[in-house]
Order: sequence, then structure tokens, then C-alpha cells
Amino acid sequence: MNSNLKSTLAIVLMSCVAATGVAGAQSKSKKTPRCYDVEVQRPKQIKDQHKIAGTAIGAVAGGLLGNQVGGGNGKKLATAAGAVGGAFAGRKIQEHQQNKTETVIERRCD
Repeated sequence: MNSNLKSTLAIVLMSCVAATGVAGAQSKSKKTPRCYDVEVQRPKQIKDQHKIAGTAIGAVAGGLLGNQVGGGNGKKLATAAGAVGGAFAGRKIQEHQQNKTETVIERRCD
């Protein structure tokens, strides 16, 4: 009986050692994720898609500048031409500003 008890204990101990070895091998095979920061270029978010603000501000500024030129009917024509030219310029300036990109830092993990 004593020898049966010893052999049973030996089997139990060996199975515990084997189970611990398998668990240890599994934990070693799992890699911890490697995380790093990456700079990413993205287009800026467009808030005024139709460029209304740039067109309006340019038209007002162009009209004010055009009003400073000439007299009589020439003054009216210069004001109108200044407003049209200013609207075009303001729209192009806003378009140029909206086409810029921004740099964003993203966190990525393997």
C-alpha cells in the first residue's frame, strides 16, 4: 500500500510539473504589443464647403477699396468691379487655406 501511495503521489507531482511547464511555455509565446506614435498627414476638416465667408469678406473689402477710386459713375463702376474682384480673391484665398493638411499623431500597436 505504501508503494501505491508513493507511485500515486509521484504521478500527481509529475502531472503538476508538466502542467506548469506547458502554462509557462504558453505565456512566453504571447508577445506584448509594441506601441509607437506615428505622424500622419490628413486634410483639414472643411467647415465652409462653399467658401461663402471668403467670398463675402472679399466682396466687402473690394467694394470699399473700389469706392475710394474715381467719382460719379466711375465711382459706382469701380465699387462694383472692386466687389467682384474682391469676391473672387477672397474665395481663392479661402480655398487655398482649406486645401492645407494638418499633422496628427496617432498611436499604433502591433
